[in-house]
Amino acid sequence: MPAILAHGALGPFDEIIFIGIAVIFLGMMGLSWLRSQALEDDEFEAGEPAAATDADHFELE
Repeated sequence: MPAILAHGALGPFDEIIFIGIAVIFLGMMGLSWLRSQALEDDEFEAGEPAAATDADHFELE
């Protein structure tokens, strides 16, 4: 098998490790996207801002 994506001291196992990590990463991103699609839209809306005191915020000059 020619080295296409990765080439190192492990030979063809570099390819297997690289592709395996890519598959795991894409799987996690896909699951995250599916979970975000299942959330209700009102959870993303800002709604009322949290009550902040003057000590939390400073006026810019």
